[in-house]
Amino acid sequence: MEIPLLKDVVIILGLSVLIILLFNRFKIPPILGFLITGIVSGPHGLNLVNAGHEVELLSEIGIIFLLFVIGIEFSLKELVSIRKTVLWGGLMQVGGTIGITTLCAVWIDIPLTTAIFIGFLFSLSSTAIVLKMLQEKGEINSPHGKVTVGILIFQDIIVVLMMLVTPLLAGQSENPLNELLILVLKLAGILLVLFLLGKYVVPLLFKSVVKAKSTELFILTIVVLCFSTAWLTSVVGLSLALGAFFAGLIISESEYSHQATANILPFREIFISFFFVSIGMLLDLDFFFNHLLSIHLIAIAVIVLKMIVIGITVLILKYPARTIFLTMLSIFQVGEFAFLLSSTGMEYQLLSDTIYQHFLAVSIITMGATPFVLKYAANITDFLIKTPMPKNVRRRLKSITNGKAYNYKIEDENYHDHLVIIGYGLNGENVAKAAKKAKIPYLIVDLDVHAIARGKAKNEHVIFGDATNDVILKHVHIHEARVVVVAISSPEATKQIIRAIRTFTRTAHIIVRTRYVSEMESNILAGADQVIPEEFETSIEIFTRVLRKYLVPNHEIKQFVNFIRNRNYEMLSSLSTFDEQKESTSNLYNEQKDIATIYVKQGNNKIVGKTLNKSSLRSDYGVTLLAIKRNGKYITDISSNDTIQQEDTLYLLGSAKQISFIAKFFEVDY
Repeated sequence: MEIPLLKDVVIILGLSVLIILLFNRFKIPPILGFLITGIVSGPHGLNLVNAGHEVELLSEIGIIFLLFVIGIEFSLKELVSIRKTVLWGGLMQVGGTIGITTLCAVWIDIPLTTAIFIGFLFSLSSTAIVLKMLQEKGEINSPHGKVTVGILIFQDIIVVLMMLVTPLLAGQSENPLNELLILVLKLAGILLVLFLLGKYVVPLLFKSVVKAKSTELFILTIVVLCFSTAWLTSVVGLSLALGAFFAGLIISESEYSHQATANILPFREIFISFFFVSIGMLLDLDFFFNHLLSIHLIAIAVIVLKMIVIGITVLILKYPARTIFLTMLSIFQVGEFAFLLSSTGMEYQLLSDTIYQHFLAVSIITMGATPFVLKYAANITDFLIKTPMPKNVRRRLKSITNGKAYNYKIEDENYHDHLVIIGYGLNGENVAKAAKKAKIPYLIVDLDVHAIARGKAKNEHVIFGDATNDVILKHVHIHEARVVVVAISSPEATKQIIRAIRTFTRTAHIIVRTRYVSEMESNILAGADQVIPEEFETSIEIFTRVLRKYLVPNHEIKQFVNFIRNRNYEMLSSLSTFDEQKESTSNLYNEQKDIATIYVKQGNNKIVGKTLNKSSLRSDYGVTLLAIKRNGKYITDISSNDTIQQEDTLYLLGSAKQISFIAKFFEVDY
């Protein structure tokens, strides 16, 4: 038996695979691949797909799954931590875009209701594209990443309200106030039912399902909950998508939310692809090429408008220039939820075919530009910061960048030979704890107002500011610092900070934390002295614990770890073994000398309890004893008759390999 829809599904998915594979080589998001698939296979392209209506039905299922997952991921607890950015940032960005768009549209004689609805569409940005790229770049937790996420969360929430308001905006009721009241009552009733279900019925249901230990039953329960809630809202005249969102909220705070998300994601990815394909199929290529100039002019206008509104929003939130520009360059596009909302607008005849085709073309252009703009966002930001601008604007940006309102007062303190910590996340906080314990003077620099507030609550020496800025670096006496630790999320900003530090000092020892080994070389070239990639440090910790479980002596483990670190982690990324490379790398250890501090735990042996002359510390082991700390006092005038004693602290000069080898005479293996 032939199934006509099956042929169209195979064509859509097969063509999507080919296009996305091609796009992946250029790091272009899959969403654009689906849109191009729709354009190519649709009625205005090669006309390969005949079941257009069926594809739209599949896309509706994709929308249901998309809103369901967003509902699951929507956590009220997480929102509290960035509530200011979400509420005020999102409100200013969405409200400002709607307001200015409406004025511009009315000015060119577009009806008011249609103008407001166009403002709805242009106020939304692409959560899917932007968050995916920020995650890949490791910038989700950067200052501009947090602002971007906050605004996108607000947009994802407000789109639900926009969908509710659309029928009223269309004026299909003689009494809008009554309709609004009825709508609110329906919504309240649905929320009451869902609250009761979420509090009393769903937890018991999931407990029973989990006890059955059946993956199939768990997935089936989730899908039924999602679809039944969507159906319930559609029965009372609300949207399917709204019901799916509420269904996600029901289990968002439960212990089953993560597994539910993991089970639903494959369904969402498959079905949402049909949504983007169906959007692409709607784009009229003849219209696009006949209106090429007007489409691109509108696209440029939308990008400029959104960037201005976003810039003003982030400026009002008192973020520095770098965060302002990076946020502007992140969410300037028209997003996927605008497509969803536009379908509702067409249903209620708020958009004409001409306006709708312009909207589709502009949306696809702005989304297509996003990956390329985000890729070079840091470079563009540097250019914009250095570009001449009016004195008043420059003064305003500088005053915010300097962060005077948040700065720890250091003018009266004599900071010299101190530690500067850039980034007060988990790593920066731990470095600060260690410095405080060791009584090392230190200063902390961060752009995140939440991190600053956390630091101030702990009485830390925190400075709000952009570490790429000369004023901030002078403020923390960077030219007098002995060590600088850079522990921020953004790889690009890390390199810029290193270069900025090197314009002030060539002697400060810069230690950088990165996510990947591939980032090591670029940071070294920028001027870093040491680069610590998280992925290899994690692997080192894992194999260290494995070797201990196999009772490998502690000094051999340390020797192995030092070998890998001194080889810049090359061993783990190659097929060579430790023994094969050991001989060829012996010269490297001899050339690189370090000063190490070792506490003597062992009693008398070949070295401990003997004079330096008898122990042959330098001649046999290649290690020089620089000083001894004994009973709280330092012995710096070392002679061959001095004796190393138990509980001494030794300051040794030698290669990592030599010090690691000799440490077995001082330390105790466990």
